[in-house]
Amino acid sequence: MSHTVRDKAKLQARVRRLQGQTAALEKQLESDGDCSAILQQIAAIRGAVNGLMLAVMEGHLTDHVVKEPELEQRQHDLDAVLQVLRSYLK
Repeated sequence: MSHTVRDKAKLQARVRRLQGQTAALEKQLESDGDCSAILQQIAAIRGAVNGLMLAVMEGHLTDHVVKEPELEQRQHDLDAVLQVLRSYLK
């Protein structure tokens, strides 16, 4: 079973929190909210995205790199993570 299937409920809960945070940000912008509150909301959204990324990445590394018996597949899965990290951290 894939880690995203196994952790589906937790990941979906994180996504729903993100949706709530982005909806709150949109509401703040529509109502000409306070700039510092808007910045704080953006920071909270970024933290939530980072937490989601970390959760999925931990599962991927554990299931597809650490526990993968085939060296070639393990290298392929590690390369995929490194590619995502490079684009995410730009």
